Amino acid sequence: MSRPGPLAGMRVLELTQIMSGPTAGMLLADLGADVVKVEKTEGGDDARGYTDPRINGVSAPFLMMNRNKRGLALNLKHAQGRDVLLRLVERADVLLENFRTGTLAKLGLGEDVLRRANPGLIYATVTGYGRTGPYADKGGFDLIAQGFGGLMAITGEPGRPPAKAGPPVADINGGMLAALGIVAAWAHKLRTGEGQAVDTSLMEAALQQTYWHAAVYFATGTSPGPTGSAHILTAPYQAFHASDGWINIGGANQANWERIAEVLGHPEWRSDPRFATNTARKQNLDALVECMNAVLATRTRAEWLAAFDAAGVPAGPVHSVGEALTHPQTLAREMVVETDHPQAGRVKSLGCPIRLSATPAAVTRPAPLLGEHTREVLREYGFSDAEIEALCTAGVVAEPAR
Repeated sequence: MSRPGPLAGMRVLELTQIMSGPTAGMLLADLGADVVKVEKTEGGDDARGYTDPRINGVSAPFLMMNRNKRGLALNLKHAQGRDVLLRLVERADVLLENFRTGTLAKLGLGEDVLRRANPGLIYATVTGYGRTGPYADKGGFDLIAQGFGGLMAITGEPGRPPAKAGPPVADINGGMLAALGIVAAWAHKLRTGEGQAVDTSLMEAALQQTYWHAAVYFATGTSPGPTGSAHILTAPYQAFHASDGWINIGGANQANWERIAEVLGHPEWRSDPRFATNTARKQNLDALVECMNAVLATRTRAEWLAAFDAAGVPAGPVHSVGEALTHPQTLAREMVVETDHPQAGRVKSLGCPIRLSATPAAVTRPAPLLGEHTREVLREYGFSDAEIEALCTAGVVAEPAR
């Protein structure tokens, strides 16, 4: 099915669930790929079972992660179901899956089998730890990856228990890495006709978030700990408390620090030996924060933000999720979009964060009902109506009740 966007013409079979794989599929679909979400016939993606919150009985998390995709319900435990997948693979560009390493192979659908059906196939996986190494066979979840990759050791306030990042950053970043790898592999395929494997993991997606902290470790041999909202390399660069709430102030270089001291009415801080250089400010961070908070507590967030903006100092409010999603800048960037779902009704979701001037991304369809496009997809992939009817009767494929 032709869709607008820079990836128009890319045909993706998405055999994924929950978060990392669906993130990759969603990004590809937003950019124009025809993404067919292949789900198990009983229950589908496990995210469909999330019971809170639901919109008219439909899982809100599932709706968020699966817009722009078509849905096909297929029983891969059935021999005919495996045959159906192989026929789909023959015409696909990409097969994306996030099962534990070796799961498809145990079903007789390993990469070698898929590639015999389609030598040009891009076979993309997001696993817990990657497809090689001593942990290749282990499963993974975002929480486990954040701990393994060091993120929980550097998140939260000093002296407190380990904390995970609020969002599932390993899942989301893993999906982004998979999507980037698929696009790179597709560029190669368009030039050469060759398919290849795309292999990333939640572990690597978590480790990638530690660029600054890894640099410190490689340079010093010491593992950094948590710093709350403060930056590991520069100060002041963190959240501070005004009279009515929190704001972030970014003094990421000496010029900004000197402007901050002026705005706060303490130009003498610029030559104070405790604060004169970035090194001194980092060494005396507690004193710096105490001094700044004492001044910031005298005025409101809005007053301070106006003053910092006028002085050219990077600063901003610490929003709630609701404040962020309803802010005029968020809306102006079309980061909140709406689709009409046959069961949930009018549904809001996050827009695509990538802007392309000639081939823009678009959100044009809601997340599918389980098996909503089963007949449509199978027809496009060469199945006759009689074959489709027989597959439905045998329980090999499923579609919504009519």
